[in-house]
Amino acid sequence: MFTSINPATGVEVATYQEIDPVELERRLFLAASAFKSWRISPMTERQVLLSRIADNFEANKHRLAEMATIEMGKTYLSAVAEAVKCATAFRYYAQHGAELLQSTRTKLHNGKTAETVWLPLGAILGIMPWNFPYWQVARFIAPTIMAGNVGLLKHAPNVQGCAALIEEMVLAAGAPTGVFQNLPIPLSAVPDLIADDRVAAVTLTGSERAGCAVGAQAGGALKKVVLELGGSDPFIVMPSALLDEAVPQAVKARIQNTGQSCICGKRMIVHTDIYEEFLEKFVVAMKAVKAGDPMNPDIDMGPLSSLAQRDLILEQIEKAKQEGARLLVGGEVLEGKGAYLSAGVFVDVPTGSSLTREEIFGPVAIVFKANDIDEAIRIANDVPYGLGSSVWTNDPAEQERFAREIEAGMTAFNQILVSMPEVSFGGIKRSGHGRELGSLGLHEFMNAKTVLHSY
Repeated sequence: MFTSINPATGVEVATYQEIDPVELERRLFLAASAFKSWRISPMTERQVLLSRIADNFEANKHRLAEMATIEMGKTYLSAVAEAVKCATAFRYYAQHGAELLQSTRTKLHNGKTAETVWLPLGAILGIMPWNFPYWQVARFIAPTIMAGNVGLLKHAPNVQGCAALIEEMVLAAGAPTGVFQNLPIPLSAVPDLIADDRVAAVTLTGSERAGCAVGAQAGGALKKVVLELGGSDPFIVMPSALLDEAVPQAVKARIQNTGQSCICGKRMIVHTDIYEEFLEKFVVAMKAVKAGDPMNPDIDMGPLSSLAQRDLILEQIEKAKQEGARLLVGGEVLEGKGAYLSAGVFVDVPTGSSLTREEIFGPVAIVFKANDIDEAIRIANDVPYGLGSSVWTNDPAEQERFAREIEAGMTAFNQILVSMPEVSFGGIKRSGHGRELGSLGLHEFMNAKTVLHSY
């Protein structure tokens, strides 16, 4: 049994029944049967389905948003935006997928021709997190359907209402039976599911610990896996940056989704020449952040996703203090029954302490001082993670160095990093491997088959 608890109130919202092994077997049979026909379906049929799914997400954006806000606490306005963003992913692959799947020909040295054709693999299992309950799934499902694969969703326990709505949006668009199915199953059922011959590959977005477990299970079954894991992204500010632009975006990076985002900057690395000015403005702005009822359009951030998540952040804060880091503002429990925490700022973090090595998945920023570009790059890279990065500089030479030397899957200049359907998304190091979105995301779970022609 899954239980949804509203993190803003602590009140139980709904319960959802797990499916038993017999029902899971039935759904795996449906997926395998659906793949036989969907793998050879016309591109136009896939395009029409994706377009209709996009229409459903847009038409039901308020209904979708309300469920996400109730189940995991994101602000209602941001939840509406997330539902609309999902539509952009489905439309992107509807409009460009056929072109991206075209075969390519190469003239060989022997005068003959080789061709690379893209063929689907089968049922793709998506193990998805709660922090962006619709967007994370859309960026897995849209390319899966376009590729001619079929999708199986194992969503987080606390957003089962969102999972059911996603399945409703896809089925209402006319998806053939078995092309996409939601699987309300416990974590204990995942290893056997990965090992099942009817599951061709696995994609997971989640914690480093979950990634290690799923990666090992997929490796044991010799199956392709994409892992999008944690991040402790640097937000670097150099002297040529415009602070009136950088500071508000630094605040947004830390409070967006109540700080529960893998790719928003967590470690502010500021050049010594502008450090004091940046810090003063940043602290004032973080103090002004309004936390409250996520349904209220006038607040800046809602609660954390659960009391357990809030308590985890509080433990990290206390540990950091004991290790010598200085908390300038925030990081405090707010009044009420909800999982609320005020926006916080740490400075003077000792080298090698927990805050320099761990991801803090909440509205708490860490500010470092860098004497020059070399030190900024060193601090940026001195973590086990390598997901994204945001760099604020108007110096072309600095931009070239940061783009080349920051150890991350993505770097954004003079803007916070965001995921978009058109470009690939993913990290390196302990942030995982493989790519979602863009052409790379479409091709991840496909057979790049080489065909040698006799002409």
